[in-house]
Amino acid sequence: MRAASCRMNAAAILNGLLVSVVAALLWKYVRLSEHAAVLEEELQLTHQSQELSQARIDYHAALLALQEYGTRMVCTGKMHTDRICRFDYLCYCTEAEEFVFFHSNSSFMLPNLGPRRFQPALLDLSSVEDHNTQYFNFLELPAAALKFMPKPVFVPDVTLILNRFNPDNLMHVFHDDLLPIFYTMQQYSDLDDEARLVFMEGWGEGAHFDLYRLLSSKQPLLKEQLRNFGKLMCFTKSYVGLSKMTTWYQYGFVQPQGPKANILVSGNEIRQFSSSLMEKLNITTRGGEESAAEEKDEYIVVFSRSINRLILNEAELILALAQEFQMRAVTVSLEEQTFPSIVKVISGASILVSMHGAQLVSSLFLSRGAVVVELFPYAVNPEQYTPYKTLASLPGMDLQYVAWRNMVEENSVAYPERPWEQGGIAHLDKEDQEHILASKEVPRHLCCRNPEWLYRIYQDTIVDIPSLLEALRATVKTRPNLKKAKPASTVHPGQVREPQCQTSVQATNEAKLTVSWQIPWNLKYLKVREVKYEVWIQEQGENTYMPYILPHQNYTFSENIKPFTTYLVWVRCIFNKNLLGPFADVLTCRT
Repeated sequence: MRAASCRMNAAAILNGLLVSVVAALLWKYVRLSEHAAVLEEELQLTHQSQELSQARIDYHAALLALQEYGTRMVCTGKMHTDRICRFDYLCYCTEAEEFVFFHSNSSFMLPNLGPRRFQPALLDLSSVEDHNTQYFNFLELPAAALKFMPKPVFVPDVTLILNRFNPDNLMHVFHDDLLPIFYTMQQYSDLDDEARLVFMEGWGEGAHFDLYRLLSSKQPLLKEQLRNFGKLMCFTKSYVGLSKMTTWYQYGFVQPQGPKANILVSGNEIRQFSSSLMEKLNITTRGGEESAAEEKDEYIVVFSRSINRLILNEAELILALAQEFQMRAVTVSLEEQTFPSIVKVISGASILVSMHGAQLVSSLFLSRGAVVVELFPYAVNPEQYTPYKTLASLPGMDLQYVAWRNMVEENSVAYPERPWEQGGIAHLDKEDQEHILASKEVPRHLCCRNPEWLYRIYQDTIVDIPSLLEALRATVKTRPNLKKAKPASTVHPGQVREPQCQTSVQATNEAKLTVSWQIPWNLKYLKVREVKYEVWIQEQGENTYMPYILPHQNYTFSENIKPFTTYLVWVRCIFNKNLLGPFADVLTCRT
């Protein structure tokens, strides 16, 4: 009995051991299977990440970095209107259409605004300032939440995330998008030709998508395309927002449209940008590899429109311009030609003529010394719509600008039955229609659906050629000569050196104040056409000052100078009437 019992106990022990071994093997198999599944998923996600980019990525290392360090953010700019932020591991949930900041013990965000981040936003996604459709913000989650979320797909490229404002309108494409993108990329060394643009406004490619492709060697990504790559996208390194320094015009969202109050861009930066774009389009400018015959050829370009805002006597206008300036005249059309071919023609033109419209932004490709002629339909005041006048007038653009306005209502053809967005007014009350028809000038207004503005701007026009030629003769005193046009100097003088003053009292009611100084240090290295000096004299304790413009470095003042009085004196140099230097330290002079 005892032997049988021992045999039964041994069998039970063996069975138990066998079950334990089998269980251990099964557990190990399950763990290996799970690990294999994780590896397979990570491999698949790595493939998805590399579908986005040719850059290689260690998916496992990227995931660990996101989990351990979370998202990190550092921004420049004090306000949401001038802020650009750099992120490490900023993520985007394609289902929720929200950006996500993952917090860990190693995360940081500067500035850390707390709830002020929502007043009204962290930053503007476009270069159009403080527009409520362009705000950027993110949601926040702990990095631990990643365990419960879809595995992220990583974008290994350095990315610039932004909104295009209106990619179907050429003025908006250049002014709001291309120029700001170009100079934002200049600000940050890793936003180079290998960086990727990500457009989050939700538009399709638009008519001018090829122009955006010129700014990077990588295909831009649209918001709608992000869904194709996964539910959670994480950008390993990204910049969000655009510089506004290159914009010169505001469109009338808050006040009637006009030049920006504080323009920070000059023609020099615009021309650097246009030269870069022309180089990418393989377009040579005058002075390039053109033949001598092409170099001498001078011509006028007339923009031809085929859908609306037509020049009804276009052929007659072209002939009159050719005869007036003794040049051949050619037409270009956005509807019939590629934009690069139009740029090639415009870049060599002496005169560009067009009805008011977005196509006139192409004037930034004109050579120095060229003339821009902008035509306005009846009842549209040129002084109220000046994006292209402002562009032509930027220091360093060196373009001549002429505006012509149709003053004869009979020379206009309007289309009241068209849809409202094409200038139709049939949808309005009869009283409102009659008011618009009787008006002689569109009053100043806000953007963007003013029916009187739309009705007038979409008119076709018979150009009164004698009055146009008269306007041209009044502005263009000499035949445009692109070969003689040279960049105007934009070098500013430095401070005058060693300013000093001497005083003397001549009588109880008569005194003299002598002020002298040395030329600015940089002047001895420059060839400047005209050098003058500005002197301000202010009696201490008074709010007004006496300004003087002087041609030399030493001057004695006696008029309005009182004995036994303290005067404050400022001196600065001026080049060519408009290039101002800084004032030297104020002099305190007692008579």
